[in-house]
Amino acid sequence: MRRQDLEHIIRAAGGIIQADELVIIGSQAILGSYPHAPPELLTSMEADVYPLTQPGKADLIDGSIGEGSLFHMEFGYYAHGVGPETAFLPARWRERLVPICNENTRRVTGLCLHPCDLAVSKLLAGRDQDFRFVQALLRHRLVSEDAIREVARELGEEHERLVNRRLLERVGTPNR
Repeated sequence: MRRQDLEHIIRAAGGIIQADELVIIGSQAILGSYPHAPPELLTSMEADVYPLTQPGKADLIDGSIGEGSLFHMEFGYYAHGVGPETAFLPARWRERLVPICNENTRRVTGLCLHPCDLAVSKLLAGRDQDFRFVQALLRHRLVSEDAIREVARELGEEHERLVNRRLLERVGTPNR
């Protein structure tokens, strides 16, 4: 997915549910901070999205521009309507959201996770694809291990330990 594709999803989703602000929590949130992110970070054709103030309307997004929809068939990418509970995030993640709002979004704002919050969320999810994503973030120096560890301090002790252990055991430390 490219930045302009994510902008299209933001515009379409906002129009469908009449929302001014959407949260982007999946891997494509990287496009908020890095519009020209390395291709290996942009392999997903779905954007995980929910309306900031009415997360219950995410099902409308799924039904209209989700996987298998006409939108998906026509453009090759789609929105996955999710909820705030989909990702486990550090306490102050909202303070770090990165906005995308321009003419391409028709002034609907896509609030993208900051790369460090995205990395923490991926490490907590713990799938192989998530570890590869975090490895790529580190390899391309889009985040640092120290910054991830700093943000992870906002989690409870158990989750912070899990993030630190997975950084060490599953991801490695390519840019130390």
